[in-house]
Order: sequence, then structure tokens, then C-alpha cells
Amino acid sequence: MIDAIEKNLNRGIKLLNSITDEQYSSTSAPPYYSSIGSHMRHILDVFSCIFNGLDSKKVDFSARERNPLAEKTTEAGIAYFDSIISKLHTLSEKDFERMISVTDDLGTGKITANYTLGSALIQAHSHAIHHFASIGFIINRLGVELPDEDFGYNPTTPKKELVS
Repeated sequence: MIDAIEKNLNRGIKLLNSITDEQYSSTSAPPYYSSIGSHMRHILDVFSCIFNGLDSKKVDFSARERNPLAEKTTEAGIAYFDSIISKLHTLSEKDFERMISVTDDLGTGKITANYTLGSALIQAHSHAIHHFASIGFIINRLGVELPDEDFGYNPTTPKKELVS
């Protein structure tokens, strides 16, 4: 599990290493006018919520850090990625079965459910892929190439065959 998550997060680092801070923080792409940086920061905030709640076994996805610097500069974004990847490497296979209480606001107020740590990490990983797809749209609008052909694709999604 850690290898798959790290592989995907490294796609984010690869993108950040290939764009400027101006591209990273640009809010010029309609219809939402969100930046690559705001999506990256949000992705990493979700992982951070998991790690922040590990000791208490209480994870609150609505208690995100929202560090503005992490969405403004690629250097801060890469440092945030590196921090999350380092924390992932502190986990072992047996940790995935640890029970945690997960809270989030689904739009009508906060709810709490019991998860395993593994299921929370799977959710954060899928969430990252979803946001990478949104970032792919922004990248296209900015005229930047995707860092690799799998950026933003869920591994279970069939790929459309391109006709030459």
C-alpha cells in the first residue's frame, strides 16, 4: 500500500519540479479558478489529518492545516510532499489494521465512523488521484504537459485507445 501511495505522490513532486511558481499558484483556469497549488495542498492536508490523528486514534478530515505557503511555491509544495512520504515510511503492514475514528463534514454537519488506518489511507490515495485529474485540467488550460501518462488516472479506469 505504501509503495502505491508513494508512487502516486511522487507524480505530484515530478509535476512540481517541472513548473514555475507562477504556474503552480495561477488561478486563471475557469470554471473554478483554483490553482494547482491549492489542489496539491488540499491533497496533502488530507494525509496530514491522518497522521495528526494517529496518536489519539481520532482523525478529523475537516481539521485541515491549509498552509497558504504550500499552495504558493513549488519548493514549499515539494517539502510538504516529502514530509507526508516520510511519515508514510514510519508505518508497517500491521499498522494498517489499527482502528481509528474518522470524522468529516459531508455537507450537513460532522459525522464520525470507524475505519482501519488502511482504509483511511486508501481513501486519501483515491482522493489524491481525483484531485490530480482536476489538476490535469488546469495543466491543460495553462498549456503545460502532464508529467506522465498516468497522472490523474485511477488504476482501475480503462484507458481510451487513441486512434492514429
